[in-house]
Amino acid sequence: MPNIKSSKKDVISSKIAYEKNKAEKSALKTAVKKFESALADGDRTAAEAAYKLAVKKVDHAVLKGILHKNTAARKKSSMTLQLNKLA
Repeated sequence: MPNIKSSKKDVISSKIAYEKNKAEKSALKTAVKKFESALADGDRTAAEAAYKLAVKKVDHAVLKGILHKNTAARKKSSMTLQLNKLA
């Protein structure tokens, strides 16, 4: 544990940021898994609803700096292709 006051604050703020990022990543992974399970079931309407939510989560993760924009584009493209194959 640091002794300097500003260093103590840095430890606390980095812990808070870590927890926020962890929750955001978890929500993103959950949304993508729900989309994949809807695809596996073959339910087009559920897959479309899950797709919209997953894309929204991916875009939000980019906005928050959790995902790189190219990674997000790759994920969204992959999900779109999977959804189109379901048709």
